[in-house]
Amino acid sequence: MNAITKTQDTLPGIPAEAPSMLELVMRAVRDPACDPAKMMQLVEISRQIKADEAAQAYSMAMVAAQKEMDPVRTDCANDQTSSRYASYAALDTAIRPTYSKHGFAISYDTADGAPAEYVRVLANVMHESGHTKVHHFDIPADGKGAKGGNVMTKTHAAGSAFTYGKRYLLGGIFNIVVSDNTDDDGNAASADDLITEEQIEEIFDMLKQCRGDTALFCKYMKVESVPDIRQKDMGKAREALNENINAYQRAHPKGQR
Repeated sequence: MNAITKTQDTLPGIPAEAPSMLELVMRAVRDPACDPAKMMQLVEISRQIKADEAAQAYSMAMVAAQKEMDPVRTDCANDQTSSRYASYAALDTAIRPTYSKHGFAISYDTADGAPAEYVRVLANVMHESGHTKVHHFDIPADGKGAKGGNVMTKTHAAGSAFTYGKRYLLGGIFNIVVSDNTDDDGNAASADDLITEEQIEEIFDMLKQCRGDTALFCKYMKVESVPDIRQKDMGKAREALNENINAYQRAHPKGQR
């Protein structure tokens, strides 16, 4: 065995495998002359080297991923600003396969530190190398509409702000270009677009007029939240809410509301 080992160790072109940091630490622990302080310094140096390598791998993967990302087609309209934008769903559908292929994953959360009546949305961008970057965006959550009136409860305003924060962060992290002129067949179904911010405010205003329960309304519409309603279902939403408003007004004359 010794002869074989010795021959293998001296074969040209085959370098000896470098010991791992754990092996070095174990050797040092068994050495009576080991200096614990120096050993800890070695461990810290090893950690820093691995962290630097992970950060470099993260940056290289980010560059490679962005090279493969095309502009994302807008799928929603903002009537207040006469502009169009890409929803979070559109962004996610377009770029998740690419960033996942390059080892990225994203999770979202909230944190303290935002100004009053704002929500701080966090995006934890993790890479398979072990490196993570945390981005944040502070979004208004006062529940007010374009005219300054209260159109959402604080709970739903916070939920809406979280959704918008995710959209802004996702586009910013990967430097996504949003365009009306992407290469498609021009036949995208506008009926499947999400409702606009103005329509969201309209629904919340109607819910307020009939003292409606937002959770029950969303259950009726088969969505998780009001911003998830599609254009094709906006007529159904208006019809249901108008019926409730009329019923409420009949049951509660002006003097009793």
